[in-house]
Amino acid sequence: QVQLVESGGGLVQPGGSLRLSCAVSGSIFSINAMGWYRQAPGKQRELVAHITSGGSTNYADSVKGRFTISRDNAKNMVHLQMNSLKPEDTAVYYCNADLLTPDITGATLTRYWGQGTQVTVSS
Repeated sequence: QVQLVESGGGLVQPGGSLRLSCAVSGSIFSINAMGWYRQAPGKQRELVAHITSGGSTNYADSVKGRFTISRDNAKNMVHLQMNSLKPEDTAVYYCNADLLTPDITGATLTRYWGQGTQVTVSS
């Protein structure tokens, strides 16, 4: 069974830093794109950062210059380094990954999501 498990959330003061991690486990052939989304109370889930299998990245305008997404292909992990955090960054952060997994037809490409980790930025 494929799982994505996030870690690293918590409470931090404005201006502080956190590093989120997401580990992919289970039976997979390969991992394509990976990303981080967030959802604040009363708001829609939004893209924070995205990284392709080749390492190309893109970011939401609100986090450019402050957040950095990276991936460790050997460990099937994606990370989000968050610096200069602001109260408006408070949200539940979700990782996702487009996974090629085995099935009876051979292989299927599916987007999987983690369970989310809370990030709270407050003094």
